[in-house]
Amino acid sequence: MGLLSNKNTGSETNPINYQKAALVNFPGSIEIPNEETIINCIHCGMCLSVCPTYQLTGMEKSSPRGRIRLIKIVAEGNLDLTPNFIDEMDFCLDCQACQTVCPAGVKFGQLVEASRDQIANVGKDPQHFRKRFFFRFIFPSHARLKIIAAMLRLYQKFLQKILRKIGFFHLLPKKLGRMDQLAPKISDKFSDKILKEDMRPKGEIKYRVGFLKGCLMNVMFADINKDTVDVLLENDCEVIMPKNQVCCGSLAAHNGDFKSAKSLAKKNIIAFLAHDLDAIVINSAGCSAFMKEYGELLQDDPEYSDKAKELSAKVKDVHEFLVEIDFKQPKFPVQKKITYHDACHLAHSQQITDEPRRILQAIPGLEIVELNESTMCCGSAGIYNMVRYDDSMKLLKRKVDNIVDTQAEVVIAANPGCAGQIEYGLRNREIDIKVMNPMTLLKMSYGLPPAGETE
Repeated sequence: MGLLSNKNTGSETNPINYQKAALVNFPGSIEIPNEETIINCIHCGMCLSVCPTYQLTGMEKSSPRGRIRLIKIVAEGNLDLTPNFIDEMDFCLDCQACQTVCPAGVKFGQLVEASRDQIANVGKDPQHFRKRFFFRFIFPSHARLKIIAAMLRLYQKFLQKILRKIGFFHLLPKKLGRMDQLAPKISDKFSDKILKEDMRPKGEIKYRVGFLKGCLMNVMFADINKDTVDVLLENDCEVIMPKNQVCCGSLAAHNGDFKSAKSLAKKNIIAFLAHDLDAIVINSAGCSAFMKEYGELLQDDPEYSDKAKELSAKVKDVHEFLVEIDFKQPKFPVQKKITYHDACHLAHSQQITDEPRRILQAIPGLEIVELNESTMCCGSAGIYNMVRYDDSMKLLKRKVDNIVDTQAEVVIAANPGCAGQIEYGLRNREIDIKVMNPMTLLKMSYGLPPAGETE
């Protein structure tokens, strides 16, 4: 977000006025690709070996440096918004693996998100209506999301098995059948119903932390939210879950809707800064990565710039936070053979790879097998597995093949999108490997009862 600019950044060494050129090609755009970011790419090719889409096609245009070339040509006014350009921006997973290996420090994810914003603002995004519906009507409202989730829960409990058994989905367009298969199970109780606004540990309070309940985490992974809060309480944290918090805005921003993302960010800033917190702890990698960028997202907003930086400075991924406070060592053995998948927005966006492994290594009884290509994207990427299903499944097959090779009985995934995607891949191939969250395992090793049982 800090590399998205609405200011003239022309320079003597490169006289191209990206502001002027971009506004010609993208009338009404909110953000434009920043010239400095574009010219920082030295086209060394280090990104090629880690880019999932380049691995799929072997084509230069589908690599980060190839897309940067396209973005530059469009910004110069030498290329229109062709279907090919739009497709390449959409084809990118925004996994940001290229950023991890880039010697020039180019934040490519922010460039492609800026381009998506521009494409959306001229109405050329082929998924425009679907994205606007979800990002401006459903996700901004926890109430509307919970209504839809409650309806889906009733469907999953009473109709899904029957409709699948009689082959109902064979009569419908393939996309509807895929959505039925991809949707994770809705929680029996949403986490904002089983968790209070203010939760205190039994003993001394050492830390006061905010907790983001999330959107999908709230309705589909409520047990993991409960496990996370229980782990924090066990580590002497008072946990504040503000009622007026909203979606973090990451899905909207990654898909080119900065207007919605900024609006949501401002609401969360108000909600969390109303409390005196040592940290804001988040158990969804995409959410924590994005909230750490609020300061950059709103850097030009005179009212919210300083507040956004203040909030971003407090955001911690839960693994990062636990390691920083020297988390309570677990004592109860968990006899499982596991492997660990690195979520893109944890490993690449936040450079957090060691902390989850340190937590897992502290759990007695675990046999940990390293996963080949653990940092390679699983193909979930927000809504990528729905809008680019075939490409997503190719990446998922590669991920599942690597998981099977470990002969583990459990794969650990610390992001809801990854967990749902990998679970889908294992289920489709009838592979008996469970998907679990690190906080669930840590809670087990603390000797605490599973979520849903009386404690």
